[in-house]
Amino acid sequence: MVIARSLVRAARDAGYDARLVVTPDFGFGRQTRSYLANLRYDVRRIEGRTVDQVISLRYPSYAVRHPRHVCWLNHTMREYYDRWPAFSSSISAPNRAKESMRRVLTHAADRYLLGRHVRRVVAQSQTIQRRLLDDFGIRAEVLLPPPPQRPYRCDGYGPEILVVSRLTPHKRVDLAIRAIAEPAAQRVRLLIVGDGDCRAELERLAATLQVAERARFLGAIDDRALVDHLARCRAVCFTPIEEDYGFVTVEAFASRKAVVTCRDSGGPVELVADGESGFVCDPTPSAIAGAMARLVDDRALAERLGAGGAARASAMSWRAVVRALVSV
Repeated sequence: MVIARSLVRAARDAGYDARLVVTPDFGFGRQTRSYLANLRYDVRRIEGRTVDQVISLRYPSYAVRHPRHVCWLNHTMREYYDRWPAFSSSISAPNRAKESMRRVLTHAADRYLLGRHVRRVVAQSQTIQRRLLDDFGIRAEVLLPPPPQRPYRCDGYGPEILVVSRLTPHKRVDLAIRAIAEPAAQRVRLLIVGDGDCRAELERLAATLQVAERARFLGAIDDRALVDHLARCRAVCFTPIEEDYGFVTVEAFASRKAVVTCRDSGGPVELVADGESGFVCDPTPSAIAGAMARLVDDRALAERLGAGGAARASAMSWRAVVRALVSV
C-alpha cells in the first residue's frame, strides 16, 4: 500500500488525475473468488470518469480489465511459488492435497493474466524479474521503487541498530537476535519495530539467549515514529530471505543510514553495495554480529556508509517511475 500511495502522489505531482483503487481480496483459501472478483472489476470508468490507464501492483489486482493495463509487479502469491516447500510441509496431508490443486489453478491463472491479460509487466526488482522468467517465461524490465514520500532526515548516529520488519519466519529477525548473543556483538543493542505471529517466540528467544535487555521490541508504530527512529539509529539490520524488494533498505538510505543484509536476502542485496552503503553478509549470526559491531564501534564508518546509501537513494526518482509506467 505504501508503494501504491507514493505512486498516486507522484502521478498527481506529474499532472495526472490519479486515483488509488483497492480491489477485492478475500484472503487465503478464497483465492479463486478473489481472482474472479478482480476479473469482473471493469476499471475503464471510475466514478463516472473515463480511465486512460491502469497500473496494478500485485495479485489479485492484475486480473482487473482495462485495455491499457501495466503491471508493476511486487509479487504473486508466494506460498504457491518460491515458498511452496516450506508452506506445504507445514500443513496436514489432506490440506496439502487441496492446496496443491489451488496451486496448479493459481499458476495457470497467473500465466494467462501476466502473459496475455496485461499489456506490459515491469518488475520492481531483479529478484522479481528472475521469478517472472523462471515461473512464466516473461522477460520484464526492472523499475526500482524510490523511497516513500515521507520527510526522512538524519538527526545523528545513536547507539542502537534498528530492525524494521513484520515478525514472521521469512523475515528472519531471529538472525539479528542471535547475532547480538555472539561475543563480537556484546555492545550492540537492537530496537525492533514491527509486529507479527512470531513476536512472542522472538521475545522468548531473546530471553533464552540472555539478550532481552539489548533487544527492545517496540511493536507496530506509525509513520512519524518510524521516521524518527530511522533518523536517530546507528544503522539498520534487514535480513529476510529472498525478499521481493524491501522498502526498509531505501528508507534507511533516505535517512543516511547503512544497511546490514544477507547474501540470500533478495531485493536488499540489489541495493546495498558491500562496504559502500552497508554490509552484505553470510546469513549467519556470527557474520551479522561482526558487521553490526563494526558499525557500533566506529561511528565514522557508519556515517560514511550512510552517506553512500543516501547517494543511492537520491538517484532514485518517482518522477522517472511515473514517466516509465505511463509510456505504454
